[in-house]
Amino acid sequence: MAPSPIDVSDLVVSYGRGAKRTAAVRGVSFRVDEGECVGFIGANGAGKSTTIKALMGFVFPESGSVKVYGRTPGDAESRRRIGYLPEVALYYPFMKARELLELYGGLSGMGAAEVRAKAPALLEQVGLAGCGERLLRTFSKGMQQRLGIAQALLADPDLLILDELSSGLDPLGRAGLRTVLQAARKAGKTIFFSSHELTEVEALCDRVVMIHQGRIVRDAPVSDLIRPLNRYEVTFAGLAGEPAGWPDPVRTRDPRRDGADQWTLETDSIEAYTEVLEAIRSADGEVRRAVSKSISLEDDFIRLVQGGTEAAAG
Repeated sequence: MAPSPIDVSDLVVSYGRGAKRTAAVRGVSFRVDEGECVGFIGANGAGKSTTIKALMGFVFPESGSVKVYGRTPGDAESRRRIGYLPEVALYYPFMKARELLELYGGLSGMGAAEVRAKAPALLEQVGLAGCGERLLRTFSKGMQQRLGIAQALLADPDLLILDELSSGLDPLGRAGLRTVLQAARKAGKTIFFSSHELTEVEALCDRVVMIHQGRIVRDAPVSDLIRPLNRYEVTFAGLAGEPAGWPDPVRTRDPRRDGADQWTLETDSIEAYTEVLEAIRSADGEVRRAVSKSISLEDDFIRLVQGGTEAAAG
């Protein structure tokens, strides 16, 4: 069985020395399988970039292990299979976009003629059509980010590792980026990226890994994360007696009194919502209000992080 593109086990990375030594990553474990698109999310300082630097071999574990295609990070063979976008990319301002791609292409083992042949279509793909001969000092931050994505895609890598993917991009740029990454997914690429844009993560990813204060707090398929964020609220009246004697679909969902003659309950699935409505009507009750409410992944993440921070402070 071929090794996973990314396999991280009990990773610990610290900075500083002696009494000032601080753990940035504290026992992180996760895996990214072939063809997956995984979003890596967390607040500033949570340990995202440090983990990604460990994947690239730029920082070294204090303990634990990191494998990229079964090899040690920084191994030449594994690096050939990676397209990487750093959190902050600094480019020489008097270089042209085409020249930058030729530089990175050469570092990846591509010939100059091959890069020149691919560059126009690649620049168009990331929204930089016709910009190949422009000096990088004339590029906005968003344009530089698009160029960084182009260089990550240039050598047709098997694995994309992208740190703060949409940094500096406006809504139009983010929409274009989604199109680029969806095409990469269809081509069978494995994608691992960190981002603050959780709507982007929802739209693109198979799975989400959440990190907070150097520890993984959630690792689950996007569908599993989103399903419990949907809520269905029913307000009703007219059921005889007390809740203990009501039909099971209603009684077991802890209805609360909501006025002199009415009650309200919540469910977390459309199936349960339908059951409740049918049970109320079959018992000659009156449904006075039925609404669906959704919590975004972003709101859920904020709630989770704030709760963890308060617990730690306590």
